[in-house]
Amino acid sequence: MKYLSFLRPDHQASIGKLENGKVIELLEIGGAFTSLKKVLANDSFDQLHEGAAYNSDEIIYLPPIPDPDKIICIGLNYSSHIAETGRSPEAKYPVIFTRFADTLVAHKQPIVRPSKSEKLDYEGELAVIIGKTARHVSEDNALTYVAGYSCFNDASVRDWQRHSSHFTPGKNFPASGGFGPYLVSVDEVPQLGKQRVRTRLNGEVLQDQPIADLIFPVAKLIAYISAFTTLRPGDVIATGTPGGVGYARTPPLWMKPGDDVSVTIDEIGTLENSVVAE
Repeated sequence: MKYLSFLRPDHQASIGKLENGKVIELLEIGGAFTSLKKVLANDSFDQLHEGAAYNSDEIIYLPPIPDPDKIICIGLNYSSHIAETGRSPEAKYPVIFTRFADTLVAHKQPIVRPSKSEKLDYEGELAVIIGKTARHVSEDNALTYVAGYSCFNDASVRDWQRHSSHFTPGKNFPASGGFGPYLVSVDEVPQLGKQRVRTRLNGEVLQDQPIADLIFPVAKLIAYISAFTTLRPGDVIATGTPGGVGYARTPPLWMKPGDDVSVTIDEIGTLENSVVAE
C-alpha cells in the first residue's frame, strides 16, 4: 500500500492511501484525524476507516512523515560516489550525519536555494521509514523493523557542507531537500535491491544505479544505527546517493531557480520538486 500525509482542501492535515488513482482519507474511529507516525507507533492501520476521496490535484502533499523524531543520513554509500569525490576507498563503518525536519519539503513543493549560496546540488536516495522501536537489532532481523520506503533528495549546499569535516551546515538549510511522495509498504517492494535510483534535472537523467550497489545495505545500517541510538516509529534513514552528483561534473552542475528535479525509484514512486530562490 502507498500511504501519504497531506493537507485537505480545507487545509486540515490528514493521512490517506493511494487507491485506483484516488487519495482515500484514513481516519480514526469517530472521525478523528491522525498521523502516520502515530499509526506506526500504535500499529493501528487496521483500526482506521475510510473518509473522503480526493483527486491528487485537490490536496497538498506533506512529507510522508512530517515530524520524524530522527532523520539519519548516510554518506558515501555507493562506490561510484566515493570515486567521484576523490575520497579514500570504502570505510569499515558508515558515514552518518543528520538533517532536521524543517529542511525537507514534500512532493510537488519547491526546494529553496538559500541566499547564502548558489551551489545547491541534487542527491537522489532511497529513504527507509522505521515501523517499530529498534534498539540493538541484529542484521538478520533488521528488515522486520521497516515500515516502508520512500524517495529522498538529500540536496546539499556544497560550499557550506565543506566548511569543515562535518556535513551538518550544508544539509540543514530550511526547505532545501525533498521527501515523498509516499510511504510504500514493504510488501509492495519484494525485491528492493533491483530497484534503481534515478535522478533527473530538467528531464535529463544524471544518476542511475541499483539499490543493490549500496556498500552498507539497509539491514546493516539498521543494525549499526540501533547499536548507538534507539530508532522509533516514523524515523527516517536516507541511505546515500549514487555517483553523478552535480559538483563532480565539468563544469559543475548546480540546481538553480526555475529548475525541475525528480527522484524516481521504480516501484516506490517519483518525487518531483521545482527549485526557487530564497
